[in-house]
Amino acid sequence: MAEISEVLWNKQVTASDYTDAKATYHAAVFEQYKLCVEMADRVSARRNLANTFFLTLHSGLVAFLGAWLSQEHRGRLSVLLLLAGLLVLLAMCTAWWFTLRSYRQLNEGKFRVIGALEEQLPARAFRAGEWEALHRGEDWRVYLPLTRVERWVPVIFGATYVLGFIGLAL
Repeated sequence: MAEISEVLWNKQVTASDYTDAKATYHAAVFEQYKLCVEMADRVSARRNLANTFFLTLHSGLVAFLGAWLSQEHRGRLSVLLLLAGLLVLLAMCTAWWFTLRSYRQLNEGKFRVIGALEEQLPARAFRAGEWEALHRGEDWRVYLPLTRVERWVPVIFGATYVLGFIGLAL
């Protein structure tokens, strides 16, 4: 593992690059960099909001179904009705999974742009330095990327729905 200072400082950009017109150029690059970092942060916030929406929706449905099925409705449900409900729930899980995938892909693109912009700055704090400090997400004890965890939540809900269907259908 490289030292953070080895990857943090951009050896191609030095103090002599910040004179007159070059300084204006680098200031413009830095402003664009700040905007890209802000937009990446906003995408992450929207992703968290989407997770909250889907988690609340599914938790509410699980609570409702649990209460409703604990009463006498269980014996009156046909397998066809249960299957239709299962397909709707699995479609919601699929939509959740693809929403998370889309946000992850969007942020990956933004992080590539941020990394390219950092090549014009004296320090590569966000893309190279921070990522190196987090051991590139390769050691879960140091940093477990959220995308590795969150993509399992809709799958777990879907598996729970399938097991519940099987339990009710038998």
